[in-house]
Amino acid sequence: MTDAAVRPGHGPGHGPGHGSNHGPEPGDAGYGDFDEKRAEDAVRELLIAVGEDPDREGLLETPARVARAYKEIFAGLRQRPEDVLTTTFDLGHDEMVLVKDIEVQSTCEHHLVPFVGSAHVGYIPSHDGKITGLSKLARLVDVYARRPQVQERLTTQIADSLMEILEPRGVIVVIECEHMCMTMRGVRKPGAKTLTSAVRGQLRDPATRAEAMSLIKAR
Repeated sequence: MTDAAVRPGHGPGHGPGHGSNHGPEPGDAGYGDFDEKRAEDAVRELLIAVGEDPDREGLLETPARVARAYKEIFAGLRQRPEDVLTTTFDLGHDEMVLVKDIEVQSTCEHHLVPFVGSAHVGYIPSHDGKITGLSKLARLVDVYARRPQVQERLTTQIADSLMEILEPRGVIVVIECEHMCMTMRGVRKPGAKTLTSAVRGQLRDPATRAEAMSLIKAR
């Protein structure tokens, strides 16, 4: 994890992802159905704005293609974390569960270009040993990644959703991404990566947190 800017997450009420920064959830005012025709018209106007001819052969279908792509890329706007964490098992498991290297593909809300990388998500189950399926953690990452995002908010939303829905004793989320807004434009520093973390509950304990980080870093 070289050439990385580290942005640790903060506790409830103190960092990105809380209060007004958390953003509306699906179903709240501000989120609606995807308007494919409006998206097509917007892409056509953008092509004109940058000096292109949207009626030339190579671009005739581009507005429709981009609209369909955006519907998929931003599908998380129409999903709720509760929908993917519905399956739980009461196994009496009381040790840490950690899923590493979950692929992250998201879109920077400031420039609408991708940021990509990996998420590491771990939790200590609740006292009754309730766990969720491992694939559900990956799906939870996608729910929040498939929206216009900033990495800091993405990290805290994943952590807070796990705490609220599974009620575990502790959660840790670490995300490492390369941002195209830093590599394609502006400062243009390919290879620079940003790390963010969010820690909740018992995983704030220094020894437990160190154990989680050693597992995340192990290859």
